[in-house]
Amino acid sequence: MLTLDKIYHASYVLKEAIRPTDMIKATNIDTDCELYLKTENLQITGAFKARGAYYKISQLSDEERAKGVIACSAGNHAQGVARAAQKYGIKALICMPDSAPISKVEATKSYGAEVVLVEGTYDDAHDKAVELQKETGATFIHPFDDELVIAGQGTIGLEILDQLPDVDAVIVPIGGGGLISGVAYAVKSLNPNIKVYGVQAAGAPSMYLSLAHRQIETLDSVNTFADGIAVKTPGDLTFELCSKYVDEIMTVTDDEVATAILTLIEKQKLIAEGAGAVSVAAAMFDKFPVKNKKVCCLVSGGNIDVTSLSRVIDRGLQKTGRLAEFTIALTDKPGELQRVAKIISRQGANVVAVSHDRADLNTDINSCYLRLSLETRNHEHIQRIKDELARQGYKIVG
Repeated sequence: MLTLDKIYHASYVLKEAIRPTDMIKATNIDTDCELYLKTENLQITGAFKARGAYYKISQLSDEERAKGVIACSAGNHAQGVARAAQKYGIKALICMPDSAPISKVEATKSYGAEVVLVEGTYDDAHDKAVELQKETGATFIHPFDDELVIAGQGTIGLEILDQLPDVDAVIVPIGGGGLISGVAYAVKSLNPNIKVYGVQAAGAPSMYLSLAHRQIETLDSVNTFADGIAVKTPGDLTFELCSKYVDEIMTVTDDEVATAILTLIEKQKLIAEGAGAVSVAAAMFDKFPVKNKKVCCLVSGGNIDVTSLSRVIDRGLQKTGRLAEFTIALTDKPGELQRVAKIISRQGANVVAVSHDRADLNTDINSCYLRLSLETRNHEHIQRIKDELARQGYKIVG
């Protein structure tokens, strides 16, 4: 059984392996609460997973270590297991979905682990890992449904209470539920009055639906760029712990998560991956009753693939009205493009991309489409530009 003593023991063991991460007051993020960030994105390996994986492996017997370890992961648990196995001189084999970011795959290999890419999602990687475990006899290091792994993640709860003793609420990302199970158990055991809220991606709401229906549910599919929490089925143990210790779970959209990532970059100079930013998204978009409360958002990881970061930033800019795209129907004659550019310039926007299409079959012979991408200030600014273009006789068609 999970106990507070195990979490304290994990904290003692982890002193040699991880670093206590900073608690940062986020004064620049626009919310109705007093917001603090627990920066596990700055943890060794770039995510909280280093805690649970290391503690689990540290407790293996010599016989278990000799047979090696096997794990499944979307990326962060893989790095945690690989690093801990390297530390103890243990062979590690990690099954990862083939959609895992290349950066996470390469980082896992850099710690000396063998990586098997599995077609599909995390759950497909899990099934392959179970199959290989039976063949090899290696110890399976579950990413969330294991009491020692959960105890390792629970050390974050101890740190939060040490760094912010008067915290009113803690907001935690949820995939399979290992992180929030450990944090909630530690926090509630020491102070039952503190609220613990969980956040899932709207495209992968497995724990959200399971708790709502009071039984473990398996999703047919998941669809979110927050790969670290794209889990179809929560764990048996984590479901039980979340049912008992978590006050409420809500979901956030990918657009809301992208906005949170952009906000963390601009306002706090922090890089968070999608799974790590869902807690901040929940605070920004008022998912929980935390107005005027002292709130800790757990930023669980920062291992976002750099090739997708620009797309995430663009989505965040669009969500906040900082990037606008629309199409104008023009009469195809000299000077029209210049006239539109002057209107936009007078409104204080900056054109970043232009596409002038006169070959579209949906247009009149003497017409064309002008597609624009603009840097803008907010949604009100975008509307003023559209209103002025309409006032000058231009038709916006998209």
